[in-house]
Amino acid sequence: MNADQLCGLLAEPSRLRTYSAIVLGASTPEQVAGSTGLPAPVVVKALQRLTKGGLIAASRDGFTADEAAFKDAVRESRPERVPLDPDPARDNVLKSFIRDGRLTHFPTFPDKYQVVLEYIVQSFEVGRSYPESEVNEILNRWHPDHAALRRGLVDATLLVRENSIYTRP
Repeated sequence: MNADQLCGLLAEPSRLRTYSAIVLGASTPEQVAGSTGLPAPVVVKALQRLTKGGLIAASRDGFTADEAAFKDAVRESRPERVPLDPDPARDNVLKSFIRDGRLTHFPTFPDKYQVVLEYIVQSFEVGRSYPESEVNEILNRWHPDHAALRRGLVDATLLVRENSIYTRP
């Protein structure tokens, strides 16, 4: 069940109240009607629709709610994550620090910082000369502290600086 189907099943107030009653422990149509104040025919119709939709299940002991349906719907609608690096160890480091194409914070461990810098330097073409203003503009897309990133890239020799012109070797 996807999120749209789930929302559709619960969009009708009588179905929402019926589902809520089941989650809170009602297991028979009479108990649902008593706790929701809905007329019996409305409860029966809501129970049928919720059962057909897979949000509740009927058994000898009565009705039970599939509370995992919400987690499943969210997981199903979540886009599949594309790895940032083919190496799983490097990808784990990158996914810890890069979200939505932005550096969330600077790694404190030098090895992890190196992995992040090696990823960020891919924003620059090999051999092309960049004035400092363009380097700052590119690094600002990653993190507001472009000066720290620039320094890190130069210190790691991933960018070479000469007369305020930067080149990726």
